[in-house]
Amino acid sequence: MKTTITLIKADIGSIGGHVRPSKEVLSAIKDFVGKSQWIIDYRVFSIGDDIGILMTHTQGKDSPEVHKIAWDAFSFATMIAKEQGLYGAGQDMLKDAFSGNVKGMGPSVAEMEIEERPNEPFIAFAADKCDAGAFNLPLYLAFADPMHCAGLLLSSKLSQGFKFTVMDVTYTEGDRVIQLNSPEELYELAALIRDNDRFVIEGIYSRATGEQAVAVGTTRLHNIAGKYTGKDDPPMLVRTQSQFPATGEVLSPFKICHYVAGFMRGSHNGPLTPVRVGQGASYFDGPPIVCAQGFCVHNGKLTDSVDMFDSDPVWDSVRAKSADKALALREQGFSGPAMLGMNELEYTGVMEILNKLEPKFKVREDFAREERQMEKLLKKEQEVEKLLHR
Repeated sequence: MKTTITLIKADIGSIGGHVRPSKEVLSAIKDFVGKSQWIIDYRVFSIGDDIGILMTHTQGKDSPEVHKIAWDAFSFATMIAKEQGLYGAGQDMLKDAFSGNVKGMGPSVAEMEIEERPNEPFIAFAADKCDAGAFNLPLYLAFADPMHCAGLLLSSKLSQGFKFTVMDVTYTEGDRVIQLNSPEELYELAALIRDNDRFVIEGIYSRATGEQAVAVGTTRLHNIAGKYTGKDDPPMLVRTQSQFPATGEVLSPFKICHYVAGFMRGSHNGPLTPVRVGQGASYFDGPPIVCAQGFCVHNGKLTDSVDMFDSDPVWDSVRAKSADKALALREQGFSGPAMLGMNELEYTGVMEILNKLEPKFKVREDFAREERQMEKLLKKEQEVEKLLHR
């Protein structure tokens, strides 16, 4: 039996600004999903102001039935969010009606169909206050760098490398992707994914077995809405152990707290901070945060979860480091790398300011020409004034 694991995530309203959803909204989604005939097992959780629905089923990827469950659950809970007066109620519900699956409708989805191993561990990641490329660096380090993944040296299966599927998320006419193999095309891969705003790792596959190891949500909300509606906040599923990196090897890169796009109004850079499940976000509408839950799945049934960033005291030290990094960069305010480049601000009010100022820009020669014309006009006015007083 093949099992499909689907993780769909959306922001449909929050208490006190972009902080966290209400208990009533979370409870409504749990009740709604729990009544579905299509789902084998499920979990509902929050990270920042986002809500994630993790489901197992046998309907395959992009299942209209399963995706509609999530869409209807979010739609139903949006009504409760509006009744409660939550901020940004229905923010990520960008379309009026369901159209087959949630892709291109606002919610972000990561899913994979797998043949379950006798022991099938995986991690469900969910990020908030950051863009779709936030997982690029951790995935590169976990699947292609022996400094973090010792299995690349110690395991014959892992040493055969992995195939990375990378999507150009700025291309809106369809899914424009490329596949690169590690280690042979490692430098080419690095050249692409250093640009988190454009090239995003969508999937990773074992070259030893061909099995999928990683699925990442690549939704770009402003590409759908045509304006800023919130940052992309990607979900991710990662299978671990055996022919894949060990759980600890996948988690290791998150100690870096690397800078990603997001933070306040989705328009600043900040450290991706590993936090506990259910953590809110309040410092400068951030910082960018990520949670991770470990499961095993057997015949579609999920075990209890392990909160990966709350299962070891080392993560408290990492969070302290991340706070220092956030405070240091925020001291620069809007200047330089503290705020995103103009290409990422094109959907914000900055463009209104630039458009207003554009006609006022002059080439310096034009200024000189205008000054000469003004001098001539002033001289003529003075001559006329003299004639009038004779």
